[in-house]
Amino acid sequence: MIDFVAPLTKNKLVLSDSKLVSDSGEKFPVIDGIPRFVELDNYANAFGLQWKSFAKIQLDSYNGSTISKDRLVRCLGTSLAELQGKTILEVGCGAGRFTEHLVSSGALVHSVDLSAAVEANHDNISDKPNYRIAQADVYKLPFNENSFDIVICLGVIQHTPSPEKTIHALWNMVKPGGTLVIDHYTFDWMYLLKPIMFYRFFLSRMKPEKSKRIVESLVGFFFPLHWKYRSSKLMTMLLNRLSPCYVYIKTFPKMDYDFHFHLTRLDTYDGLTDYYKHLRSKTQIENILKKFKPHSLSVWKGGNGVEARAIKPIG
Repeated sequence: MIDFVAPLTKNKLVLSDSKLVSDSGEKFPVIDGIPRFVELDNYANAFGLQWKSFAKIQLDSYNGSTISKDRLVRCLGTSLAELQGKTILEVGCGAGRFTEHLVSSGALVHSVDLSAAVEANHDNISDKPNYRIAQADVYKLPFNENSFDIVICLGVIQHTPSPEKTIHALWNMVKPGGTLVIDHYTFDWMYLLKPIMFYRFFLSRMKPEKSKRIVESLVGFFFPLHWKYRSSKLMTMLLNRLSPCYVYIKTFPKMDYDFHFHLTRLDTYDGLTDYYKHLRSKTQIENILKKFKPHSLSVWKGGNGVEARAIKPIG
């Protein structure tokens, strides 16, 4: 496993009295077994509440699907068996939908998140010899640069202050010959056809607890209608104009009412309360990555919008 270092100075850290400390006096608390390299109150507070409230719904091991595994394998471009022994940095780990597969593969997994979601992740994965987690900022990661075989960041970059700066910070963590795996939101007519931006204008400015109560009420009213009329094109079209809910009934048709209801609770809260929501086209993501002059680059439309995989040159 790769040791933690001080995010800014990169000084070596050792554990002492529930803190990680350096020879120069830098100190970082370890709370509930998790090193904390950021202020606990930050722009990702809503995500922290989100993942602690919906800690298991996206875990394949909990919902009985392979949704997260399939997405992970597609983005990696390789089977999970090929990850054994590789050093992996997972940025924006959330509650662990991808973490559980990375850890099970035998990879040496280092997961970080800016929010308190790290607590849900730690509870879901538990202590494993090939798993390490920390609360940290992508712009101030507690690792030396050029350290990881694979750096993976899915469902996250669009929610950071600057996607370009974030991708650059992730690239710096990839060792020569290693791989960066990312995705990003692209423009979707849903943003104009549904009243999402109207609700988001108000909800993203509220305290997480208050916005969550409002979202729960909205989902409680609209989702049963989405489900009841799921086979009616006319009613589905009408509901999509009125409802702010994120609904995936057609995307995952084999999943039952309970799964979809809770997934809608999760993603509607996610989509209406995120502090940052950037959109980038396939071409824009491709151009960002081309500036790093990767050995190879693949960018395609898929998942939440656009997905990409780039290999860092060895030279």
